[in-house]
Amino acid sequence: MKTPTGQKKLRVLVVDDSMFMRAAVAKTLTAAGLFEVVGQARDGADAVAKVLQLRPDVVTMDFNMPGMNGVEAIRAIMQQRPTPVVMFSAHTRQGAKETFDALAAGAVDFVTKPAGEVSVDLSRIQDELVRKLVAASASRPRVAAGAAPARRPATPSPGSSGSWAATTASGLARVCVIAVSTGGPAALSRVIPALPGDTRFGVVVVQHMPAHFTAALAERLDADSALTVKEAADGDRPQPGLVLIAPGDRHLEFDDKGVVVLTDGPFVNGCRPAADVTMLAAARVYGRRCIGVVMTGMGKDGAAGLVAIKRADGKTLAQDQETSVIFGMPKAAIETGQVDEVAPLDEIAARLRYL
Repeated sequence: MKTPTGQKKLRVLVVDDSMFMRAAVAKTLTAAGLFEVVGQARDGADAVAKVLQLRPDVVTMDFNMPGMNGVEAIRAIMQQRPTPVVMFSAHTRQGAKETFDALAAGAVDFVTKPAGEVSVDLSRIQDELVRKLVAASASRPRVAAGAAPARRPATPSPGSSGSWAATTASGLARVCVIAVSTGGPAALSRVIPALPGDTRFGVVVVQHMPAHFTAALAERLDADSALTVKEAADGDRPQPGLVLIAPGDRHLEFDDKGVVVLTDGPFVNGCRPAADVTMLAAARVYGRRCIGVVMTGMGKDGAAGLVAIKRADGKTLAQDQETSVIFGMPKAAIETGQVDEVAPLDEIAARLRYL
């Protein structure tokens, strides 16, 4: 089946244990004119069977289902016929944890249900769902098999002679700002846990994600890492051994002393938090002590930030195409001509140690 312009429609499998939700998602996607709903599945086992039978381009997946849940279904799909999956998740703390389990299992992205498990009106998220399904259909799904973390050392107090101490005479530590979007949680699970406990720069991660979900991301990475990982708050300061995650729906900037300032400024590149906002601030405040990294994601966020960091005599790195779930952001960064190194995902942590 083709669209009115002659473009082939994307073949979608809709998975949800609620017959009402399956019908609502199918109706929403059909109305968009870009999709052909080739099947519906009532649970995880049914989803796996229908992926093998129908060979869809992309799957929408519920989490809470009887028998085999969404994460178990994704693992089976990735083993038997890797297919892009977009999760349809509840916007709750528990929903955030479940979503990260799904992303770690190989889901490409997620959309939050506007009103809990059974949402009557999907019009509010139709544009987001369509956009993410289209992007996912062109992605390279990959399973996160996070690196085994080093044993976490005892945390010294700020200002002591341990790993949290500032590393420059000016009092500002080196800082690495990582920009990442679609495919980010799985990619970060390969990079952050691979950094050793004696890493001599602070890390700030700007992951495109709504409120609630960034705190869950920080908790997951913290549990797996030798470094301390937390959601950033006003007054925090990048320090060696510390990873700060920009909170969902807040821009992360720095004052002249390198202290974190969270703002509610306008969206940049369609995002808040936006990596360009953080990187421009880091380039201004940290200058040559700044490292910029752009990893998998849609769009171009981080490209302008890397240019600013390079012009400030900092170092820049981008993820390669082969290991990116979506190559949009790294590609835009590389095309600026200001990227020092392009590296596969599993080499990024090692490369950072020598920048």
